[in-house]
Amino acid sequence: MKRLFSILAMAGLFVLSTNTVSAKANAVVSNLSSSMATFAVMLQDDAAAESTKGFTQVLKEQFIQGGAGFMGIVLLCLILGLAVAIERIIYLNMASTNTGKLKQQVEDALSSGGIEAAKEVCRNTKGPVASIYYQGLDRADESVESAEKAVIAYGGVQMGQLEKNVSWLSLFIAIAPMLGFMGTVIGMIQAFQKISAVGNLSASLIAGDIQVALLTTVFGLITAIILQIFYNYIIAKIDSIVNDMEDSSITLIDMLVDHKK
Repeated sequence: MKRLFSILAMAGLFVLSTNTVSAKANAVVSNLSSSMATFAVMLQDDAAAESTKGFTQVLKEQFIQGGAGFMGIVLLCLILGLAVAIERIIYLNMASTNTGKLKQQVEDALSSGGIEAAKEVCRNTKGPVASIYYQGLDRADESVESAEKAVIAYGGVQMGQLEKNVSWLSLFIAIAPMLGFMGTVIGMIQAFQKISAVGNLSASLIAGDIQVALLTTVFGLITAIILQIFYNYIIAKIDSIVNDMEDSSITLIDMLVDHKK
């Protein structure tokens, strides 16, 4: 009988210890699951924060990481280059005129009112073509040759006005990537200096300098690309206006020859 009670007591203790261990295991699993869920939520929040960053914010962070030295100079080149480009674009658009309409008006004025009427039409019209017409008409009373010389001379003056400050734009296009490459070289020099000072090659030791070096190059190239697009547009616009000036000059001389007959 005592043996039976002993067996039953041992069985009860075993069942009780099993339940305790199972409860503890369940608690551990529950805590682990809760921790994993919290970590997953944190990862989702970080991913959402990264996705909500706009292009401007990312660009600003990369610019700050690149350092204020060369990045500031590259930014200054971009600002000055854009200022020159915008000023030239506005000037060239204002200088563009409907040359076909102007030719017809000058020709009609010559036929009806003579040189003075044609000069009045040119005075009331903006643009280099009208200015060239006026200079040629102003010398038309002397001779056709004098008018032609005046047109050629004043055409050169107008071309200089059209190309004003464009050389500065080409300078900024050339100097921006050079500054970026200089920042790259300086960053690499600093990285190798750290390696020689410490005596071992560690990625974390030189990662910052290499990042600065690469960012200066990237921003220098971006600046040059943006300004190059504006430069090509400005050059194409100048060429179009110059072609109109040359064609209009020939037309004006022909009109003066016909008027003298």
